[in-house]
Amino acid sequence: MKIALGVVVLAAAWACALAQEASNPVVASAREIFQRQAGYIVAAAEQMPAGKYDYHPTPEQWTYGKIVSHVIQANFGVCGMLAGDGPGKAPMIAEAAPKDKLVPILKQSFDTCQKALDGLKDSSLGDTITYFRGAKKPRARALVELTDDLEDHYSQMASYLRMNRMVPPSAKK
Repeated sequence: MKIALGVVVLAAAWACALAQEASNPVVASAREIFQRQAGYIVAAAEQMPAGKYDYHPTPEQWTYGKIVSHVIQANFGVCGMLAGDGPGKAPMIAEAAPKDKLVPILKQSFDTCQKALDGLKDSSLGDTITYFRGAKKPRARALVELTDDLEDHYSQMASYLRMNRMVPPSAKK
């Protein structure tokens, strides 16, 4: 009896998820990309040793810690727009904040974004929002910015890991 009830509950949850995907295919697709990239970025942030957070391949490039800090700032900013609150504000982070300070805030920024995405509907993507520097843009612009930024910066992080003889999370699958 318990197994049958469990199967019914799982089937209902699966049907609900499919219905949400069908009614919000753009947001559902962006959520998939977001969840994949968030997982990779958190794993990469945890993987790089604390002593290497000041690593950067050339003087012109950001340090590993600066990349993590940027992702935090961008997540809070963009996900505030997605939630309808305007550009969100991240907690104050020092330019050279250490790994043990950055990783928990990084995770918090992804939790904030997940909540924003959970409440987002395709029907609201055409709504006008206040984007960076006060520009008026459709909410869809913020959604594209979120996924593109995460893919871009994970690519940087993966390259830095490889330059330090580590296998990035996405290559371990």
